Amino acid sequence: MQRMSPTLHLPKSLEEVPGIFAWFRAARESRPVVLDERSGRPWWHVFRYEDVARVLTDHARFSSKVPTFEHSPLSDTMLVKDPPDHRKLRSLVNLAFTPRAVARLSGRVAEMTQELLDRVRARGEMDIVSDIASPLPAQVICEMLGVPESDWSSVRESSRFMDMGGSSSPLDDYFSDLLEQRRRSPREDLITALSTAEIDGERLSEHELVNFCALLFFAGQETTKNLIANFFLVLSDHPDAQARLTREPALIPTAIEEVLRFLPPVWYVMRRTTEAVDLGGVRIPAGAMVMPWTASANRDSTQFPDPDRFDIAREPNRHLGFGHGIHFCVGAPLARLEAGVVLPMMLEQLKDVRVRRERPIGIRAGIVFVITNLPVTFEPY
Repeated sequence: MQRMSPTLHLPKSLEEVPGIFAWFRAARESRPVVLDERSGRPWWHVFRYEDVARVLTDHARFSSKVPTFEHSPLSDTMLVKDPPDHRKLRSLVNLAFTPRAVARLSGRVAEMTQELLDRVRARGEMDIVSDIASPLPAQVICEMLGVPESDWSSVRESSRFMDMGGSSSPLDDYFSDLLEQRRRSPREDLITALSTAEIDGERLSEHELVNFCALLFFAGQETTKNLIANFFLVLSDHPDAQARLTREPALIPTAIEEVLRFLPPVWYVMRRTTEAVDLGGVRIPAGAMVMPWTASANRDSTQFPDPDRFDIAREPNRHLGFGHGIHFCVGAPLARLEAGVVLPMMLEQLKDVRVRRERPIGIRAGIVFVITNLPVTFEPY
């Protein structure tokens, strides 16, 4: 049985990121499924695209009910549920992200983006995370849900506390109250639609609804925030691609997908085997914890020619940046919509955007790869 080499660790700085992807490449070639016994609970790590995709789609053998989330604010959300419970909650995503609901947001996303850009354009410098990538998706998901603008700041602070691993109770209490308000006084917003939602003729419990609102608020921010930051960080290493996108903005949609492949917001997920499984030539026992690395799968040469090359015109691009199967990212439709609006506006209005590499750029790497700050300069307008 192959066991984990001691060299894999999540990056603590940007300088370490290329080395991690080189390690993934070696793992795909020599130890695609490997046991790591160094932590308190042994984990089976999975690195090849084909194996990762199987883990993500075979929910009968690879359960999402993992002990790691038992004491997490996300412990009772659809992220850690299997069918049939998962299907009921997933139906709420279809309610939230109907084509009509998503399409009508485009104008508001543009308005909010312009307001944020107007605050910084004359300065010639900003922090992409704190000035654009963080506030924009928070505002968008608040408006989509129907959170009053006067509450945006306090609700966003509650979600930050949840992101740091704290209790979700402040957010839970807020959404419980708002759901009750909308039952009494309906409006044209998502909270109103959720407050009376039925799945297969059954009303969802208050607990299920509140959990879904909190999850949607969290996922609706994190996915977009990290995509925007990752987009400009990757472009800073590929100035020719940035220049081409400025000339050919029609390529931005495929460039977004390439960033999701090349430097994805989510690097891995967690599963638990329900029975003994053969995967990648290795026998994994029942009840084992499994960690499929989507960040590694996205660089698998069997799926992506010249996988370490950043190609803004890459097609096809069957990346796993948003996951795969029934647990496909909740915030993906919203992230693609927002990125498709905000990124062209930024590239058009902020001429010659350059990341200030001489300044420290912080990252926080875990399940989600987070850039905590991204200072840039541009021509003042």
